[in-house]
Amino acid sequence: MKQLILAVGLGALSGMAMAANPLSVHVLNLETGVPSSGVEVTLEQHVGPNWQMLAHGTTNEQGRIGELFPAGRTFEQGEYRVVFKTGDYYQRVGHETFFPEIPVIFKVRNTDQHYHIPLLLSPYGFSTYRGS
Repeated sequence: MKQLILAVGLGALSGMAMAANPLSVHVLNLETGVPSSGVEVTLEQHVGPNWQMLAHGTTNEQGRIGELFPAGRTFEQGEYRVVFKTGDYYQRVGHETFFPEIPVIFKVRNTDQHYHIPLLLSPYGFSTYRGS
């Protein structure tokens, strides 16, 4: 009986994972060593020769947007672009920056996977990678 309950529980967890939002972002300030809250972020999809706006959000106190992909929309294969509005962020905190925006273009091949885009940020440099 315990095995049956465990199997049902794992199935429910698997279904919850599949229903989770497929895209999240995280911004960390390398100069201060703390998360960057209040960074505006947009999500666009490459459609033909153009970029189509899908969603936008603002990083929370932990520097995160946990659910950037719009609810109710199908997550499709293709190219996407996340644009971090770093100029606005640095202006608000009273600091100069060389990069007013940081676009990160990435390709989605497996729509059943989660995509996490961290941005490690400083006024004159940045780094990003595919996180988990």
